[in-house]
Amino acid sequence: MNTKTIECTPSFTLDDSILSSREPIVLRGLVKNWPLVEAAQQSDTAVSKYLTNLYNGRPLTVVRGEAENEGRVAYNDDLSKLNCASFRASLPEALDLMLGEADRLHYIGTTATESIMPDFRQHNDVLTGPGANQYIWLGSRSCIPAHFDVPDNIACNVVGRRRFTLFPPEQLENLYVGPLDFTPAGQAISMVDVRKPDYKRFPKYRAAEQVAQVVVLEPGDALFLPSMWWHNVEGLDDLNVLINYWWRRSPGYMSSPADVLELALLSIRDLPAEQKMAWKNIIDYYVFNDNKETFAHIPKSAQGSVGKMDDTIARKIVAKVLSRLNR
Repeated sequence: MNTKTIECTPSFTLDDSILSSREPIVLRGLVKNWPLVEAAQQSDTAVSKYLTNLYNGRPLTVVRGEAENEGRVAYNDDLSKLNCASFRASLPEALDLMLGEADRLHYIGTTATESIMPDFRQHNDVLTGPGANQYIWLGSRSCIPAHFDVPDNIACNVVGRRRFTLFPPEQLENLYVGPLDFTPAGQAISMVDVRKPDYKRFPKYRAAEQVAQVVVLEPGDALFLPSMWWHNVEGLDDLNVLINYWWRRSPGYMSSPADVLELALLSIRDLPAEQKMAWKNIIDYYVFNDNKETFAHIPKSAQGSVGKMDDTIARKIVAKVLSRLNR
């Protein structure tokens, strides 16, 4: 399927029509004038020099994978452990490995730019405002299996080419997702290698593949990725760098919906069928029911958590849940 694409002019600005979209949008040339992108047009050595000159010396976690894994960060055959290991190194050391051992994966992910390069954002930035935190991802040729993120995302490709394979949220059951509590980086991942799917082992993946959107980003391009969309990400060149921004369009008092999933697995999943169905109806009624008249029979002063949420009510809910969990 085709992804909506916008060619960004020098006067282009990110506005709410993009940042509130529920579909992915490719933003061609959004950050092509960043100094880091300009360094990428020269050479990988110029990129390494640019990043190293901004680096403050803080050690980083580097993921290392052997050549037979072809850059994929995933599991071994029986899911007893990951197919890669990690170690601590400086940024120059990591870059030397990325450029010097092309057959192996060396990868740094989810690192706040301000934590290792405090001045980077001064000249390489596209999204400001509360909660628009900036992160860097860099490595050799890589393949990060499909996963979703709760926040919305602007992913800016600045060095090398990246291929995103995107799946809408409703494709969950066709992606053969691995364990929730043993993951490479905190998010559950698809067990399907999109580069060479095993249809015999994962037959339903064919349905996901039919609706997938495949996007290749050149240096300077960006992708707006809405919350909850599954995305497989491949670094296609010897050195690849991505800068991304995550933010949530929800009040600060809200916790992660993942908390609810974990509690539901603990408290609801193994109930007798009739009780589980009753709780499904209750949760639909209280959580997914958007009819503002549902609780009109309760005076607003007495509605509490079923009324208009605020920080005070949220704190009371958290305290009540913690109290029950600590019994």
